[in-house]
Amino acid sequence: MVGIILASHGEFANGIKQSSEMIFGPQQDVQAVCLYPNEGPDDFRKKLEDAIATLSDQEQVMILCDLWGGTPFNQSSALMKGHEDTWAIVTGMNLPMIIEAYGQRFGTENAHEIATHVCKTAEEGCKTVPESLQPVMEGAAPAPAEKPAAQGAIPPGTVLGDGHIKYALARVDSRLLHGQVATAWSKATNPDRIIVVSDAVAKDKLRKSLIEQAAPPGIKANVVPINKMIEVAKDPRFGATKVLLLFENPEDALRTIEGGADIKEINMGSLAHSKGKVVVNNAIALGKEDVEAIEKLKSMGIKFDVRKVPADSKGDMDALLAKAKAELK
Repeated sequence: MVGIILASHGEFANGIKQSSEMIFGPQQDVQAVCLYPNEGPDDFRKKLEDAIATLSDQEQVMILCDLWGGTPFNQSSALMKGHEDTWAIVTGMNLPMIIEAYGQRFGTENAHEIATHVCKTAEEGCKTVPESLQPVMEGAAPAPAEKPAAQGAIPPGTVLGDGHIKYALARVDSRLLHGQVATAWSKATNPDRIIVVSDAVAKDKLRKSLIEQAAPPGIKANVVPINKMIEVAKDPRFGATKVLLLFENPEDALRTIEGGADIKEINMGSLAHSKGKVVVNNAIALGKEDVEAIEKLKSMGIKFDVRKVPADSKGDMDALLAKAKAELK
């Protein structure tokens, strides 16, 4: 696995490492190295050497620095001499860059390849709201003209692929599409499309718009009511589509599966605490309706994967149900 060093002035590297692991989960072979006001270049270099020595593969190393020309960059560059063929340094460290680096480590053990990917992601992560404030990069190529819309919809009854929609992941998460889903889970499951299934959100224009805008690059996000998702699940025109489904609660997942969606497993991510619910672990609070829906799903043969992020160990759904039922009496 490519080792990653986060190097910065002050506590920035420690802080961004903590933030990235909140989204992507704990990471092996990632070290933060910080330069403090009372330290000099030699002090930083020694800490950098010590951090690299902890990596399991010291031949494939990528160093992400906060600033070009600063001491963290200068000392990293000096230490890189003799390793130019396998090490890489990228400056302008930001959170999208780091998360992309974590994801790329699933598919390659080459630091140079990862460095190329993270530069593009770091640039794409700088956006403005409203979009009219987004500066046009000097010398940038003009935006490609939009492709003309396809003439007519795919006729009903058309069979694409094997005629059965593929479920990359079905997740219950009261936060719906957020950082952990848009980055960690989308990279781990590689869907073509993210679909939020919720009657309430489908009627809320603002929430719907925000969710569609939060989709990761290259993946389209949609918000549909439950009945529409049931129709999609039975439509052979979606046979070549691999989706990541998001539900706000177990009850919506139950209705969708009872309606005919062929979902075999549900990932329990997080359920926010509210009146009438009890906290059963550090991310999930269950109420009576949640417990009843989960037990019904289990009776239908649905399996549960209790994890916030892919790197977490799987939790025990039965233990969480037992705790909830004991406290809800």
